[in-house]
Amino acid sequence: MFDDFGGFLMQIVAGLPGLIIAMTVHEFAHAVTAVYLGDPTPKIQGRLTLNPAAHIDPFGLLMLFLVRFGWAKPVMINPYNFKNPRRDDILVSLAGPFSNLVTAFVTLLIMVLLIKFGVHMTSGMNMVFSLILIYNINFAIFNMIPIPPLDGSQVLKQLLPYELARRYHELERYSFLILIVFLMTPILGSILVPMQRMILSMFESIITLIF
Repeated sequence: MFDDFGGFLMQIVAGLPGLIIAMTVHEFAHAVTAVYLGDPTPKIQGRLTLNPAAHIDPFGLLMLFLVRFGWAKPVMINPYNFKNPRRDDILVSLAGPFSNLVTAFVTLLIMVLLIKFGVHMTSGMNMVFSLILIYNINFAIFNMIPIPPLDGSQVLKQLLPYELARRYHELERYSFLILIVFLMTPILGSILVPMQRMILSMFESIITLIF
């Protein structure tokens, strides 16, 4: 029992940098994209920063460790400030998951370079880097699931005709229950695992071409 607790504690300590980085990069990407596209709201609210304190919800972070489902402070935007509200709202929504994929790729690249240059990586270092890689990939995949209020739902809503988008938006009242079903059944794993393997394989192929 103590060994299990020790392993759980090590997982928390090693995983903390990965979760903080994934959440911070994700929300910052939403903020900087919105500001670039003409909406000053995130800047006014102090979200145009890589300081984790501006983005991390402590309770949401704790829930990620305890039940594998948590959240950061959402970046608020005003789409009426965009020149092309529909297109720009999609771009802002995609920016978060895309930034997580970039962070994951850079992390894998750093790991490969450290090995290539003969830098000794302890098991602890390897676990930290591996979890930064995996958490960022999982963050990107999870947020693209089209369940409100995840980023994927915002993208889908903007792509749907108005009447279908309105009906789809009504699903938000059931979103928490839907997410619980995803978490408590094999459904989420059946999405995450194959996508995670595909993305890792793609990253490894790109790095092989580089070196």
